[in-house]
This record gives sequence, C-alpha cells and structure tokens, in this order.
Amino acid sequence: MPKSLFSHHKSTDLFTIAFYNLENLFDTKNDPHTLDDDFLPTSDKQWNDERYSKKLKKLGKAIAKIGVKETRRLPVIVGVAETENLKVLEDLANTKHLRHQNYSVIHYESPDERGIDVGLLYDPKYFTVLDSESIPLYVTNEEGIRDYTRDILYVKGILNEEELHILVNHWPSRREGVDSTEPKRIAAAAQNREIIDDIVAQDPDAKIIIMGDFNDDPNSKSIQHLVQQDLYNPLEHLLTRYEGSLSYRGRWNLFDQIIITHNFHRYQKNLHNFNKADIFNHPDLKIHRGRYKGLPFRTYVGDQYKGGLSDHFPVYLILKFNN
Repeated sequence: MPKSLFSHHKSTDLFTIAFYNLENLFDTKNDPHTLDDDFLPTSDKQWNDERYSKKLKKLGKAIAKIGVKETRRLPVIVGVAETENLKVLEDLANTKHLRHQNYSVIHYESPDERGIDVGLLYDPKYFTVLDSESIPLYVTNEEGIRDYTRDILYVKGILNEEELHILVNHWPSRREGVDSTEPKRIAAAAQNREIIDDIVAQDPDAKIIIMGDFNDDPNSKSIQHLVQQDLYNPLEHLLTRYEGSLSYRGRWNLFDQIIITHNFHRYQKNLHNFNKADIFNHPDLKIHRGRYKGLPFRTYVGDQYKGGLSDHFPVYLILKFNN
C-alpha cells in the first residue's frame, strides 16, 4: 500500500494495535525438534514454497488494512500467534504490502510441541522497545504431566511518548474437550495476573495491554479470572450469534481479544486513551460463496488446500494520542 494513497489526508493522532492468529504460518523446511511434518512438501498437505509465498502475501495485505480506514496509517503494533519461527515473521514483514513500513520483529522459540509461537511486529517510527522476554507458561494435563505450550511474550516499550506494557498470549487449545482443558486456560490467566500484578507493584499507573488467542470467549471463567476489577475488555460485547473472530461447527466464538487497564479511559495530554475496538472482518478475509459464506477464509480444511489466509479474523484496538 504505497504512502501516496494517504498523501491527500492530514495525518491523524489515532494508532492501531492489532492481534492476528496466522493459522499455521510454517516455512517449508523440516525442523527436527518440532512436529512440523504436516507442513512440508512431502506431506499430505503438499505445503510448498508457492503456497507459503501466497499465504504470506495475503496475510501481509490483510495486516496492511487493519485500522487504516480510521487512522490512515498501518498498525503500529501487531501481536501474532501460530508462527513457526523468526524467519517466517521476517518474511511476512518483507511482503509487498508491509515492506515499506520497515516493521521490526520480536520472537522467541517456545517449547510448544508443534513449534508454533507468538510474536510481535512493530513500527519503530512510533514504538521503541525497552525490554522483551519470553515467560514460560507452566500447565499440566490431568495426569499432572507438563503440557508444553506457548510462552507468554512480554514487551515493554514507548509508543510515541508513553510507556506501555504488552503481553501476547496463545492459551492451550480446547482440542481434548472444553471442560477437561479449562484448568489449563485458568492457569494461563493466573500466570498473566501474576505478571500484571508485578508490573503494577512497580508502577501503580502502568498502562498494560493483554492480547491473544485465549481459546476462550469473553464470558469464560479464564477470561473473567484475568479481567477481574482492574482490566477492561472492549471486545466483550462483540460476540453475537452473527459475529465473532472464528467459527466452529456453525457457532461464532471470540477467542481473539485485546484487554486493557482502565487508565486508558483517562484523558491526559501527551498520553493515549482508548478510542475503539473491533473485529477486522474485511471481505478479503472471508469465504464469498457456499455454505460457509462469511466465515474466515482458511488455508486448509483438513489436507485440502483452499488458498486462504487464516481461520481467524484479526481484532484491533485504536488509541488516540492527545497532543
């Protein structure tokens, strides 16, 4: 998206922060340390360089549109999930629609058995990273054996002139059943609470953004445990029978959320305050016809290649910087 598209507009004081589950963004090379065999040229999925490039291009084009209608600039911060390694995020940042933005990338390898991690893209023109770390999420299965899942990514930085703390999450899935896996997500919420409480103990007025694919809806026990009294979930009321960030067996869910501290509602000069939050369900990200019309356009259904982007829609938050 060339800058000339925005040249006739006055630049705004609005900034987009987004989260996007990229649905199995794997490269085509075998990593002997992870279960990535489904995403190799020799697999039943026949994952190859051409399909990888096409997925990257479509994801880049989608990210380049998030929040642009409101802010007239690309997102300044994008948290991501289901990314295999640093290289795939660098490849994404270097796609046609994103490369002019010169996004920087933060990624750490986590112990997830499938080799999928969380990460962060950010625009260094607006956001300066002060610190980042990967915080292990320790959860166990019903037998008390550790379940190796995605770490929590913690990033501290300066957006424009204000310090922000960001936590990027991808909580344990519901694959083995909602009820049997719920304790893992409650444990993930507790781990986030611990991090938040540590931050607030050092700076009672810290501004914190918690984003991710939580594999639970806003009204789930885990999210309620996370939010408690001191956080605000601006996406909470967007889940309806007709809308969400992903669909499973004909029912919408809103697993993808961005949660913030209440101080984003306070107006102060040279600081940011909350403007809006939404699901980014642009037509380019949807299936256009047939029985699944309107659902996210995914890359595969089983082993059948569909050529789409992701089985999730991104979500985003817009902050207003008060000059």
